[in-house]
Amino acid sequence: MASTFSTNLNLELQATGEHSGTWGSTLNTADFSAFLLQAQASGAKVVALANAGGDMVNATKQADEFGLTRAGKTVVSLLTFITDVNSVGLKAMQGLTFITAFYWDRDDESRAWSKRFFELRKRMPTMAHAAIYSAVRHYLRAIEAAGTDEAKAVMAKMREIPVNDFYAKNGRVREDGRMVHDMYFVQVKAPEESNGPWDYYENPVDHSGRSSFSSLDEGGCPPVKQR
Repeated sequence: MASTFSTNLNLELQATGEHSGTWGSTLNTADFSAFLLQAQASGAKVVALANAGGDMVNATKQADEFGLTRAGKTVVSLLTFITDVNSVGLKAMQGLTFITAFYWDRDDESRAWSKRFFELRKRMPTMAHAAIYSAVRHYLRAIEAAGTDEAKAVMAKMREIPVNDFYAKNGRVREDGRMVHDMYFVQVKAPEESNGPWDYYENPVDHSGRSSFSSLDEGGCPPVKQR
């Protein structure tokens, strides 16, 4: 399964744990039928959509039209926001599987913060909204703890103070600057399973931060490697 994004869409298929094939199209493609038909005929059990935004939305809609999920295939997206699901609707998105850093309905703390966000924006927050708020708050807490805004002192406190808030659990800022935290494995509900607006995901399953992010040795940070 692809781990990075490029100007191409890749449909990477896996069957019984083996790579079955990869197909790509240029950015902003409207018609994914040729690639989806290849995926459907490949015998793969998992179809991974390595795209985002409008391309991901179009590919997911067309995967539903071709009945990939109904045929028993698992459609996986490498980047999906809850606003994407809201715009497309549960009928077309049902069964889509992906990893997310945040879901508003995960626990009491996430629901309380998301309610405040909703009152201001009239929509539930994406993981990007939550991440930015959490990062800024963590930075300000580090300044307070350090008693200064001097960069090295603040960074030391940011690494020292764990991140456990409405956004992240078991979070810590590593030496290379990456914030490692638990992620959540989710699947989009069928329309009849939803209890109302924005109730879109099955109960999130925790995915340990240690296995969700590359290790410090694999991170490729030059200053860390030089030490």
